[in-house]
Amino acid sequence: MNTTVHIDNETIEIDLDSPIDISIPLNFNGPQPNAFGVEPATSKACAYGSLVGDTRRGGSVNFEQYMFVPHCNGTHTECVGHITNERIFVRDCLKDVLIAGLLVSIEPENGDGDLVISRDSLAQPVGHHPNARALMIRTLPNDNSKLTRQYDSENIPPYFTTDAMDYIVECGFKHLLVDTPSIDRLFDEGKLANHRIFWNVELGSFETNEKTRINSTITELIYVPNEVVDGEYLLNLQIAPFASDAAPSRPIVFALER
Repeated sequence: MNTTVHIDNETIEIDLDSPIDISIPLNFNGPQPNAFGVEPATSKACAYGSLVGDTRRGGSVNFEQYMFVPHCNGTHTECVGHITNERIFVRDCLKDVLIAGLLVSIEPENGDGDLVISRDSLAQPVGHHPNARALMIRTLPNDNSKLTRQYDSENIPPYFTTDAMDYIVECGFKHLLVDTPSIDRLFDEGKLANHRIFWNVELGSFETNEKTRINSTITELIYVPNEVVDGEYLLNLQIAPFASDAAPSRPIVFALER
């Protein structure tokens, strides 16, 4: 089914039958990505009465309890409540349903022994895209090992420089989606400088202010297959309606046909 949308006086056609899922399926009790060495995501059948919630074990239905850490066990979207004393919920912050988005592929560069995404590395591929409100970043090299990669002190993933994060904000992007577990260095002594820059929270502060970008979100641990080409897309950022600072999410993108 095709439909048309209007983005800043431009009429664009979208094939709703061709969605592209850029989330990582969360395989409970199986291979899965992990950050900070937290417990893997697991599930177990619940007992109710004399029966167990597993049809393979005589239950009438499958009835399971799921245990996971949204920030570490898979694709998730987070809000400014991730870094504030006030409990702010992502379901209240994410107001956009369909978002003009831009996908770019970036090869991180060496910086102080780590791989970083710099302002210069973003400037050329991001270019002039005034309509885009979501920036989706695929790091290179890219392969499906990202679906189960373990990120820890021995495997520090690429992260953004503060100049790069300033640039993303200057470009007007409200939503940032990355295929790494954090936009900051994985172990940065809790500073989270890039998170604070993106949401406009003072460095070292745990309080919002009148300029805080309350309706902006960060989505981490996406996976964009190689066959999905760089360019403009329409993003549908789907999240679980958790009353929490982060929730599992399923970003869906649609190619734009002009």
